[in-house]
Amino acid sequence: MFRLSLILHLFIGSTIAGSAMVVALTMGYDTLMPVMWSAIVGFIASFPVSYLVAKKLYESGA
Repeated sequence: MFRLSLILHLFIGSTIAGSAMVVALTMGYDTLMPVMWSAIVGFIASFPVSYLVAKKLYESGA
């Protein structure tokens, strides 16, 4: 399950980090630090999400 979680993190992490960056840019934070921090927070926040998705996939037998 750990391996599946890491593979899913590639896709989920980039999606959540990209969405956080778009939110930061839309709010007017267009300098380096806010954009970088939003990407880092999105990347870290996607670890539990990818774990939960992998767990659900294993439970369903897919």
